[in-house]
Amino acid sequence: MSNSMKKLSSYLHSLSQTPHRLRKRMLATWTPDQEFNQVRHRSGADMKRKLNWYDLVALGVGGMLGVGVFVTTGSVSLHHSGPSVFISYIIAGISALLSSLCYTEFAVQVPVAGGAFSYLRLTFGEFFGYFAGANILMEYVFSNAAVARSFTEYLSIAFGENDPNVWRVEVHGLPKDYNMLDFPAVAVILILTLFLCHSTKESSVLNLIMTVFHVIFFGFIIIAGYCNGSAKNMVNPKGLAPFGVRGVLDGAAIVYFSYIGYDSASTMAEEVKDPFKSLPIGIVGSVLITTLLYCLMSLSLCMMVPYNKISEKASFSMAFLKIGWSWASNLVGAGASLGIVASLLVAMLGQARYLCVIGRARLVPSWLAKVHPSTGTPLNATIFLGICTASIALFTELDIIIELISIGTLLVFYMVANALIYRRYVITGHAPPSHTLLFLFLLSLSALCFSIAWKFKQQWWGLVLFGGFMIAITAFYHHVMLNTTIAQHSQQQQQHWSVPFMPWPPSISIFLNVFLITTLKTLSFQRFAIWACFITIFYVLYGVHNTYEAEEIEMGGVSVVGDEMNSSVHNLQTKVEIQVY
Repeated sequence: MSNSMKKLSSYLHSLSQTPHRLRKRMLATWTPDQEFNQVRHRSGADMKRKLNWYDLVALGVGGMLGVGVFVTTGSVSLHHSGPSVFISYIIAGISALLSSLCYTEFAVQVPVAGGAFSYLRLTFGEFFGYFAGANILMEYVFSNAAVARSFTEYLSIAFGENDPNVWRVEVHGLPKDYNMLDFPAVAVILILTLFLCHSTKESSVLNLIMTVFHVIFFGFIIIAGYCNGSAKNMVNPKGLAPFGVRGVLDGAAIVYFSYIGYDSASTMAEEVKDPFKSLPIGIVGSVLITTLLYCLMSLSLCMMVPYNKISEKASFSMAFLKIGWSWASNLVGAGASLGIVASLLVAMLGQARYLCVIGRARLVPSWLAKVHPSTGTPLNATIFLGICTASIALFTELDIIIELISIGTLLVFYMVANALIYRRYVITGHAPPSHTLLFLFLLSLSALCFSIAWKFKQQWWGLVLFGGFMIAITAFYHHVMLNTTIAQHSQQQQQHWSVPFMPWPPSISIFLNVFLITTLKTLSFQRFAIWACFITIFYVLYGVHNTYEAEEIEMGGVSVVGDEMNSSVHNLQTKVEIQVY
């Protein structure tokens, strides 16, 4: 029998074992020590620790700035929030800040490159980690493609062209929204991919330089907008919030796309010299700085031009054109292009590390996990995702993917907030799992009911009822956990940075993420459902079998936890200990 036939026969046999393997693997968890040592060693060489706290702040700021202001502000002002777009940024920023606190505690306790994938895999099991990791990867690849297309628009304006599509090639045989081929976007992605293959530290230095220039450039736009704008444009023609409170909240859900970059800092955890000090400063600091700049920039734009005259594409450059500063329009085009390159650099840096860690877990082919011994970078993952991003950027219009990105991002941040509460009180504090799971279920359900009542304009008493219920159950849960000796012991054991005022920050984050998800359009949910089905099918047909064979068969079966662990298991250094809840 040929090798191909043997492989096919083996695979068909594996498929017949799918139910058994799903039971074994879906909720299999790891300890932080195993994730940091045993699983990490599957990449071969280690990533090199060269980054400081200011590198992380620059990576977070650089990753977010180019994405948000230049890609979403114009369209959200025009169609959703009007001049109150700055309030949308504040709401999204508060939600991002709360999520960043959750990320920071995980990143400090588990300083590995996997971000949300690793945090959820350690807490809720393999499938939840995989589902979050796949959504984060989708978010990165799609958002990078969208941002690269915006780079083409702003760069053309920097060279004096007024038509954002002038450098794109129209192909008449392709469907609408897929027929404008963007070769400059492809070029910038491929160039950055090659640069990222070389060195993380050099990439970080380049980002730091670009981010400094970028912030100075932001200062110019803010000052110029305030000097040449008028406060009357903030209330004309239809008031501060022409689309009402709902428009402001709808806008907040869309501009959440602007805060994707901060979690890139958490994926750098394996490459930071002092993760316990640098990660909290880098992650939280970058969100605060970026939120402030977003608000000032959006105010500047709405003061220069009435909201109904803001251009949907290259909005800042077009605003300067409308006030007669054509030279500033070209300058803004150049500066925005630089900012977009910086954000692309950071996002592509983060996406490769996510895929590398998913490869270590054997959920995708393991060659994607390899770290190059001389450069210390995940070379294969960087090249693979660079090609995927370039392919999407070539065809797909920005509008198609922004809301799909937002729903995936919000869902992952929602899952991380749940995981933090569960980990703090159950895994670290040894409280009964049923109490915490019941609390998380009731909190999510009441948040969903509140959000639906708001969306469909139900009676006001429904909002009061569900809002009050959320506050009451959170206060009760806090009281119960605070008055148990187990929870008190858990709090005393927090040796490193941890989220203060638990469980309130992650509980508010859960509510905000659920609320913002429900404000998105039905089409976003339909597209997300297709994506969710695809990644689940991939897990059932490939991921679960690959991890089962690696962890259960190749390594000699499941290790026994506690007193049943025998001496032969101690000698298996690559063994992954599995706990099934």
